[in-house]
Parts: sequence; C-alpha cells; structure tokens
Amino acid sequence: MTAPSKAPTPFAFDDRNIQWQPLGELQHFVAKIYRVDEVAKAVDFIVKFDPLETIVPHRHVAPTNTFVVQGEHRLYELDGSPKEIRPCGTFTATPAGTPGHLECGGDEGAIVLYHMWTEDGSEELFEIQDNDGKVIGTLGFKDFVAAKAAAEAA
Repeated sequence: MTAPSKAPTPFAFDDRNIQWQPLGELQHFVAKIYRVDEVAKAVDFIVKFDPLETIVPHRHVAPTNTFVVQGEHRLYELDGSPKEIRPCGTFTATPAGTPGHLECGGDEGAIVLYHMWTEDGSEELFEIQDNDGKVIGTLGFKDFVAAKAAAEAA
C-alpha cells in the first residue's frame, strides 16, 4: 500500500443542527443529551464549553469516556492550577472516582462528547463541589433523564 499523496483536508465540526440546552442552572456550557439507557444506567451527551470560562468544580463518580470533537478541552485542579490540555481528537477513558477538577474550553471553546455509566447500580454521575472540594450537590442519572425529557418537550 502506498502513502497518500497529500495530507487529508481538515474539517470543522458543524454544530448548527444540535439543539443545545443549558443543564439546569450550571454556567459556561450548553449540552445535548443523546441517550439515556435506564437499564444500563448509561448516558451519552455532548457539551459545548465556553472559551476560558471554567464550569463548576466537580468530580466524576462514574466511569467517563470523552472525545474532543472540536477545540481544546482544558482541565484544572481545584486550586486553578493547570492539570491537562486535551486537543481536538483526544479520547480519554477515566475510571470512577477521580479527584475534583474544573473544566473549560480553550481559546475558541470546545465541544466534547461524553459517555458515562454506573458500575455499581448507583444513580450518581457527578458530585458538585465548592472550591475546597466539599460536596455541595450531586448530578445523577435521573437528572439526565429529566433534562432529556424536558429538552424533547420544548
């Protein structure tokens, strides 16, 4: 097999057909929930992060797979120090229970696809935290079911 004669043409992701919705009162992103599997307790959703505006501190209490569709996905420690930069095309598989963090889009924002599921029958997917890592709320499977139903009814 011979190598291609020229580099592939880069493409920009066109999100105009996605019906973005806020997720409750959480700020600096919008989301589209594609699938909620009530038997497997799994959710698939896509998030559009604002540029350089971190979302609420949180911890993923369920395993999480992500794929950066567009832009740059930035993660920060709770103290604001840089943790990781994930460029477009990055896939990650993160186990349940990772430490709390902040997330945002890079200079031009980011679009990130998520797949989350519970392994132990738990309903919780995220713990919402304050800046010191203290849990101040949760976001669970039932919240995603309700958000998807509300978006479809709108």
